[in-house]
Amino acid sequence: MHKIDHLRMEYGEKPLEPADMLDDPFMQFADWLQEAINAEVLEPNAMTLATVGPTGRPSGRIVLLKGFGHQGFVFYTNYLSRKGEELAQNPYAALVFFWGPLERQVRIEGSIEKTDRESSEIYFSSRPVSSQIGAAASPQSSVIPSRNILEHEMKALAHAFEKHGTVPCPEHWGGYRMVPDMFEFWQGRRSRLHDRIRYQLSDHGKWKKERLAP
Repeated sequence: MHKIDHLRMEYGEKPLEPADMLDDPFMQFADWLQEAINAEVLEPNAMTLATVGPTGRPSGRIVLLKGFGHQGFVFYTNYLSRKGEELAQNPYAALVFFWGPLERQVRIEGSIEKTDRESSEIYFSSRPVSSQIGAAASPQSSVIPSRNILEHEMKALAHAFEKHGTVPCPEHWGGYRMVPDMFEFWQGRRSRLHDRIRYQLSDHGKWKKERLAP
């Protein structure tokens, strides 16, 4: 095995103080995301989505954030995939954004709901045609004997697109919205004494901001 226990870096970005952060965690997230975009972080909207299956076993994967606001954080996928099945059984999830060049991480937890069908269809139609065909062709998370099956289905759907001019949004494909009840903003600091600021939603619908030990 390769020795990796010596791999480490010293963080040293600016401090993160609760008093300097906005009271609205959605606006604070928007500010940090924009800073990641301005810094040209690779795919700043990439996030780890963690779900939990019926046995309590967690799973995670990278997906792309496609919209957010006070209503929640939106992403799109195949409803019949592993994550879709797990979200149907346990409609709660966690998101993690990591912007290495800025030495920042954001964790978000909350409940999950599907977006309305119209929103899914509008977003699907805005995607590149090749991505539309790929989404329609792939039985995501299913066992397949070879890649040839996918490529054959892609060709068939591409031919149908040339004939009819549109790729309809599959019924089993669409959006999810996470409605947060917790945000945590993490800033790397020296000696591993990182700054962690958590926003927790109270029973009264107010956000409580507090510092956590690293």
